[in-house]
Amino acid sequence: MSFLSRLIKPFSTKNSPATPMAIPAGAQTATVAAGCFWGVEHMYRRAFANKGLLDARVGYIGGDTKNPSYRSVCSGRSGHAEALQVIYDPEKVSYRQLLEFFYKMHDPTTANRQGPDVGSQYRSVIFFHNEEQEGIAKDVTDKANKEWWKGKVATEVIPAGDWYDAETYHQLYLDKNPGGYECPSHFLRKFPALSE
Repeated sequence: MSFLSRLIKPFSTKNSPATPMAIPAGAQTATVAAGCFWGVEHMYRRAFANKGLLDARVGYIGGDTKNPSYRSVCSGRSGHAEALQVIYDPEKVSYRQLLEFFYKMHDPTTANRQGPDVGSQYRSVIFFHNEEQEGIAKDVTDKANKEWWKGKVATEVIPAGDWYDAETYHQLYLDKNPGGYECPSHFLRKFPALSE
């Protein structure tokens, strides 16, 4: 699917809201933005299937607009980022592991951009949900910046605000559309383990 088709199809398709995720007892939530959310979701699902990922959902976060649509987020005027929310079992995968993967699977050095996708909706952000996540996010960011990205990380680490699920059409997009658009900056880099 071409870049132009990627933009037109969601606007021309009647979309219904996605069904909210159920969060089992003991599960935790991680929220990240790393460019076009289709590829981010696809990569996390493949990497953590049967390894602690209970569910994942693409959506919008970080802006001021209530109940944003894909069209409003793509305009860049809503303030929201295209993002992924992961529900995970902390007994099987840690928040730190999810964030280390985040820094390997996209280019965190470009502000408001991933590959050909340009705009604040494609920014690199970790949205933390509590003080423990904030501390881990800052630590992983600091280490990834020094050890992997040579001081060029532009990722924001900020509190999670209101989350809005993206329309049903966008959920599991690359599973439903295997030939669909994937951002060329979304691939797994082979970095050594971060220092303790």
